[in-house]
Amino acid sequence: MRILRRAITVVAVLVLVAIAAFTGVYLWQQPILMTATGYAAHNACAVTTVAGRDDSATDLPPNPLVPYLQVDVDGDTTTGSLPASLARQRAWYAEGFGCTLADERPEFGEATPISGDGNPFSDAPTPTPDPAVDEAIARAFGDDLPEADAAALGTRAVVVVNDGELVAERYADGFDATTPQLGWSMSKSVASLLTGVLVRQGVVSLDDDRLRPEWTDERADITVEDLLRMTGGLEWDETYDLGTPITRMLYLEGDMGAYVAGQPLAHEPGTVQQYSSGSTNVLCSVLAERTGLGADLPREALLEPLGLSSAVFEPDAAGTPVCSSYLWATPRDWAAVGQFALQNGEWNGEQLLPDDWMSQSLTVTDAEETDDPGYGMGWRVNPMPDGTVRWPGLPEDAFSANGHDGQRVTVVPSEGLVVVRLGFTPGGVEDASVTQLVEDVIAALG
Repeated sequence: MRILRRAITVVAVLVLVAIAAFTGVYLWQQPILMTATGYAAHNACAVTTVAGRDDSATDLPPNPLVPYLQVDVDGDTTTGSLPASLARQRAWYAEGFGCTLADERPEFGEATPISGDGNPFSDAPTPTPDPAVDEAIARAFGDDLPEADAAALGTRAVVVVNDGELVAERYADGFDATTPQLGWSMSKSVASLLTGVLVRQGVVSLDDDRLRPEWTDERADITVEDLLRMTGGLEWDETYDLGTPITRMLYLEGDMGAYVAGQPLAHEPGTVQQYSSGSTNVLCSVLAERTGLGADLPREALLEPLGLSSAVFEPDAAGTPVCSSYLWATPRDWAAVGQFALQNGEWNGEQLLPDDWMSQSLTVTDAEETDDPGYGMGWRVNPMPDGTVRWPGLPEDAFSANGHDGQRVTVVPSEGLVVVRLGFTPGGVEDASVTQLVEDVIAALG
C-alpha cells in the first residue's frame, strides 16, 4: 500500500510538472500561436463576408500550424483557435468596414454609402474578345503550363483598361467581376492617393511633423512625407513570419498606429528608406485623427468620390483604417484606382489630387540607404536610382502598386494602359509573368 501511495504521489508530481511545463511553453509561445489564429480568423471572416466565398482555407499561406487551426464562422463573428480552444482570436464583421480582430465587438458608426455611378467600369459591358489580348491573358493564367504549375501561379483575375475603356478581363473558377479581392500592400498606393486628397483639401501637408502626441523626442521630426516614403526611421522588421513586428501589428495589436508609433528610432528621420507597413498605419492614424472620421475616412474622402462601390478598407479595433494591407475591391475597382492615378487625380471633371501629386509620388526617394530602390510615395517606378530600369521591356514611365501574394496594378501612361493582376501566389513566382503580361498586352494593342 505504501508503495502504491508513493507511486500515486510520483505520478501526481509528474502530471503537475507536465502541466506546468505545458503552461510555460504555451505562455512563451502564445504570441506566435495567436498570430496564426488571428490570421485564420480574420482571413475566414473577410473571405466569407466581404468576398462572399466559402473556401477561405485556400487563402491560408503554407505554415506548420495550418493543419491544426480551427475556424468557426457564426454569422458576423468568426473564431480562430487551436485544439482545446487555445490561442482563441475573434474577428467581427461590420457592414462597410469588413472584419476586425478584437476581444469585443468594436463600434465604428455608420459607413458612408458608396454608389458606383461615378465609376465607368462598375457596369461596363463585358469586353468584346480580342484574340491577341486574350492570348496574352491566357499565358498569365498559365494556360500553357502543366496543371500543377498553373495552380502554383495562382492567377485569379486580369483586367485590362486602355484609353479609359475596359478592353479585356478574365477570372479564375470561383471568381468573377463582382468578387472583391484583397490588395494587401496595394493598399499603400491607395493610402498615398488618400493622403493626396487631404493635402489638396488643406487637412495635412507633406512637411507636417510632430504627428503623434507621444513623439516628444527625435520622433517629432518625422513628417507626413517620411511616412509615405518609408523614411521615418522607426525600428521595424517587415519579415512575414510568426512573431515578427509586421505580423504582431496585424494580428495581435488592437491599435496598430500606437504600436508602431511606440517603436524607437533606428535611424534619423529622412535618411534611411526601410519598407514598413507600420509606417503607413501610423500615417493613417494621423489622418483619421486629423479628419475626425475614424474608420470611415477612406470611404468618405476617396472611395465614394471614385465610385468604388465594392471597396472595403478594414480598420483595426481602435477604428483606424489598416492602410498598409486591408483594402478589398473587385478587379474592376482596382482598375479604377490605376486609372485615377493615370489621370493625375482627375475624376469626372474634378481634380481631387494636387496637380503635382503623382509626379511627386513617382519621384524616387532620395535616401542614404534603401531596401526598396525605386520606391516613391506608395508606388514603385520603372527608373531606378542607379540609372537602370526595373522592367526593361516596359516603357520608362511605367509604375505599379504591388501587394503580397502577387497582387499588382501596373500603369503605363504613355500607352494609356492599366493592367490589373490579382491572385494567390505565396511562392512569389508571378512577378515575371505579370511583367510579361503587360509587355504582351502592349504588343497586342499595337
